[in-house]
Amino acid sequence: MNPVVVFYNFLVRAISPLLVFVARRWRNAFYLYLAVLFSGLIALDAAYLQISTRMQHGAFDVMMRYRVLVPEADPDIVIVDIDEASLAALAPEYGRWPWPRQILGEFLERIETQQPRAVVFDILFSDPDVFNPDSDDYFDAAVAAFENAYFPLLRLDPSSDSLSELELARIPGVAPIPGQAREGATVAVVVPHFPSILRGGRLGLHNIYPDGDGVARRYLIYRNDHGWRMPSLPARLIRDLGLNEPDTPSILINWRGPPFSYTTVSFADVFNDLLSRERTRPPDEFTDKIVLIGSTAPSLFDIKPTPMSSLHPGVEILATAIDNLLNDDYLRFPEGRILYPLLAAIIVWIIALSIFRNPEGHQLDRVVGTFEVTLLASSYASINLGHTYINLTGPFTIVLAYYAVARLYGVATRKILETSAVRESLGQAGALDAFVLLIRAPSTGRVAPGRIVRHWRGQLARLGTGHVSVDVIDGRQKGLWSLFEHTLAISWVIPAADEVARARALAEIDRIVASVEVPQDGDKQAVDWYAHEGGIVGGPAAAGGWRVLFADALRAWQEKLDRPGEGVS
Repeated sequence: MNPVVVFYNFLVRAISPLLVFVARRWRNAFYLYLAVLFSGLIALDAAYLQISTRMQHGAFDVMMRYRVLVPEADPDIVIVDIDEASLAALAPEYGRWPWPRQILGEFLERIETQQPRAVVFDILFSDPDVFNPDSDDYFDAAVAAFENAYFPLLRLDPSSDSLSELELARIPGVAPIPGQAREGATVAVVVPHFPSILRGGRLGLHNIYPDGDGVARRYLIYRNDHGWRMPSLPARLIRDLGLNEPDTPSILINWRGPPFSYTTVSFADVFNDLLSRERTRPPDEFTDKIVLIGSTAPSLFDIKPTPMSSLHPGVEILATAIDNLLNDDYLRFPEGRILYPLLAAIIVWIIALSIFRNPEGHQLDRVVGTFEVTLLASSYASINLGHTYINLTGPFTIVLAYYAVARLYGVATRKILETSAVRESLGQAGALDAFVLLIRAPSTGRVAPGRIVRHWRGQLARLGTGHVSVDVIDGRQKGLWSLFEHTLAISWVIPAADEVARARALAEIDRIVASVEVPQDGDKQAVDWYAHEGGIVGGPAAAGGWRVLFADALRAWQEKLDRPGEGVS
């Protein structure tokens, strides 16, 4: 036997006593209590748990990977890749990484002859090369000769700030925030070793801070450390290019695609060609380009997980951040810390009140489905058609969870909550009076009969017609039974000779009959109905009595229909 079925049956048997208790005690009010519970969970999650935030992260990753309209990588951004092939090609002459800095100095000098817009190093020059001091001097002189080379800073754990002797005020490019800057504050940060880099001041942080799940989705614009603004490397570059720098601490990256979406050339190929007398590469290959020098080699460990790949080179992430700022198309992301939970709570309560008023409402599935599709479609459209990402997957998941629990409760307790005159009569003894009211939906007109019947059931639920049983012969019958399609059979059972109960049943019949008229082209279309009363005996014989009563009702109804003007409202 299927273990899933076995577990499901075991679970149903285990919780059945609880469902019976809840259904009989709370009935349809359960949906309101459930909405209260979900409202509390929504508030708790917004304040502390942040479960919906993690779901939003996962949804963002999926939508980003599978979106339809993907912006192209800026062709003016070129990555010079110190890849595994370059490490292997230069190893015989220069040894393993790190190479002597003179190599990078010569590369910078020769690439500057093509007049690139900027050269950005994604390499941290933190320590001197004690074995090649002349090589370091060459690199330092090469950097001093140009004013468009940019270099990274590495921010260390802030808990080490008190151990550092480097004051924020001494770091080029770091500016005090008016009214916040703490004089003499020190910071734990790794700065380049070379004096020419520090004098040039073209520095910025290249830290990548992942979200709580370890995936990098944002890029730093600046850090506020002790009231001092430390810019990121992309922000520092954008500022010097005369473009607008975002005034937010970070941006949500608008990814261009999987790794290697940018124009990428091998460092060894370019370097050897620049040194060659007979060059084969275009002489303007890097003219007016933003050139990034970094590594995609896994052996250098600059690899991060992103929405696009679990192995995304850091230099590609840096290129994407620069691209986003250069084209001003980074994703604006309303946090919605109050708006999104409030939206979820509002939809939950709309659904709860709808089910409470009409548990049999067949249109509710479509309404909830429309809500869900709208939420997801809005999120997906926003990430494809604009630069503002509206992440509604949190409300989507919450609404879906509420509706699933509510519907599960409705299905599991339908028999418990169902009022059945037949079942009630089987549990009684002695003589009983029974009533059957038959109502047939019209088969002509603009409104489908099945829809009319569902509408009537909703009306009956709102009328509060007491202890009655409502059964429907739907529109999917065949043969003889098709003669009774779209018929409502409403039944009552009361003690025999109880005139008060009989008067109440007759009054309810009048109320029901008065409520089931069908508007048609401005007029009220007539509805066929017939009420029949008879006696039955409670207990095991009740089933046979109901069959006879139903047959008598059908026969009498037909006789009335054969005499126009009677039995028709």
